[in-house]
Amino acid sequence: MDSWPIGVFASVDAGLGVAWDVISELKLPTIQLHAPHSEKRNRQAAESFRTQLDDMQVRCTAVFGGFEGESYADIPTVVKTVGLVPAESRESRLKEMFEIADFSRWLGCDTVALHLGFIPHEASAAGYEEIVQVTQQLCDHCGSHDQYLHLETGQETAGGLLEFIDQVGRDNLKINFDPANMILYGTGEPIDALEQVGAHVRSVHCKDGTWSDQPGETWGAEVPLGQGDVGMERYLRTLQQIGYTGPLTIEREIPQDPARQRAEIGQAIELLTELRSKILG
Repeated sequence: MDSWPIGVFASVDAGLGVAWDVISELKLPTIQLHAPHSEKRNRQAAESFRTQLDDMQVRCTAVFGGFEGESYADIPTVVKTVGLVPAESRESRLKEMFEIADFSRWLGCDTVALHLGFIPHEASAAGYEEIVQVTQQLCDHCGSHDQYLHLETGQETAGGLLEFIDQVGRDNLKINFDPANMILYGTGEPIDALEQVGAHVRSVHCKDGTWSDQPGETWGAEVPLGQGDVGMERYLRTLQQIGYTGPLTIEREIPQDPARQRAEIGQAIELLTELRSKILG
């Protein structure tokens, strides 16, 4: 596959990402898939989805986990509800991620991804070691099937993420880099962060955003690609600099409105196609 195939974040049923029927219309070669609800995570459903993707000539490059009870209403709520960090739901969510990894394997995809949640900034902090351990368990489950686990950026600084990866100590733990999330969460300038963590980046999102007037305390705003503070040409040039050649996956969190999805995703495809041609020739 050529460098930087353009893809989109998609959904079968969960209401996150581009709707299934829009994927075929866009005629893109790759997708990342938000994991379907539990009743559709069986082997039969996975093989059916795989057949549909083969018919559309689309390759699924990552399956993203998400959980009941997560809320992105504001930053304090994210801290309490998202990922494997909240202790009270950790074991049940780990089991769910095992199921999602198995579904991904049946789908023919070697990558599972998630927002792990807000990892404490210091390795000596209460609860840090338990988060390391649950991540090791998930990495080992994925590794038993020759799969990678990707952590999506945003909820920690580049330095904090590097420290955490070092503490986990698993070769199949990688990064899904989302530049807008660094801005939305106020955790760091995205290009600087990408340069720091580049050796671990195995997948990316193309998403844009603007800074909050209180970074780290209130949300920034997600905006259409090319209209925010990331700087998409500089972002792609930095991806080239770190040697990244994988898919450029467009993620745009907009309502399940097919007409709006087609319009906004179409504009993002045009921008990335133009920049890719300019940079790669």
